[in-house]
Amino acid sequence: MSELERLELQSLGLSPGELAKFRAWFLESDAKVWDRQIEADLKAGKLDELVDQALADFKAGKATDL
Repeated sequence: MSELERLELQSLGLSPGELAKFRAWFLESDAKVWDRQIEADLKAGKLDELVDQALADFKAGKATDL
């Protein structure tokens, strides 16, 4: 049995309160991982083309207010 399969099986035994706490922890942890990846990609220049295109679109009036 893989580690993932063990975690899945264990999660089935959690109470609703424990599951809610686990879900909150997981979402926060996942967001932190995502933030670190975005920061690394920005520093590495991997998003430069997207940023340049977004700025060009904005300057060309192709943006709308949210």
